[in-house]
Amino acid sequence: MTTSAEPVRPGPLAARPVVHRPVPEAPRLLRLPGVYRPQEDTALLAAAIGDLTIPAGARALDLCTGTGAQAITLARRGAATVLALDLSRRALASVRLNAFTQRLRVRPRRGSLATALEEGPFDVVVANPPYVPSPAPAVRSTRGWDAGADGRAVLDPLCSLAGTLLRPGGTMLIVQSALSDVDRSLEVLTVQGLRVGVARRARIPFGPVLSGRTAFLETAGLIEPGQRIEELVVLRADR
Repeated sequence: MTTSAEPVRPGPLAARPVVHRPVPEAPRLLRLPGVYRPQEDTALLAAAIGDLTIPAGARALDLCTGTGAQAITLARRGAATVLALDLSRRALASVRLNAFTQRLRVRPRRGSLATALEEGPFDVVVANPPYVPSPAPAVRSTRGWDAGADGRAVLDPLCSLAGTLLRPGGTMLIVQSALSDVDRSLEVLTVQGLRVGVARRARIPFGPVLSGRTAFLETAGLIEPGQRIEELVVLRADR
């Protein structure tokens, strides 16, 4: 897998300068009620996909697909096959509608990380998983963003299996918040022998979800008192 952008360099997030990049507008897609609305993280991940050169015949996976925004992007970029995975039936119905209206070949399937392992390996894997720290004691399937007290309920298993999901030469892109420990993700990915780094990042104001739980985030030490800016990061891992 190659890229027209600067090569990804390994190293801890803390050692990297913060780049304040504007987030492009999220794609406008059909969305059934209850399906995660494409927003800043969606657009940032799509921009990172745009930095890749996708080889002919590539097999691609969009994990936690939601409306299918990244699956649509992968199909437009020339991936030969695109699998869109989500646990939500409404999300998969949205994917079908969007792929049909845009005349793109995308295969929606209900499933999770275990399903991805059955279907893999892939040349390109992209994921916008739940990553928001939550005061709820357990991850709720009805919330497409809550991911446990540290925000890593999905990130940890995903990062730990990245090498298995990728073909030799393959690339994985994961978008997450800096609130859910980017350095931990880089560490887990690096242990597998992957070349890792930060592909894109942006700072945005808190949205409604984070704004509604600032007291929890401050008490947990995840934000500074009065902090109302979140950093979004797209991690890249190459096998």
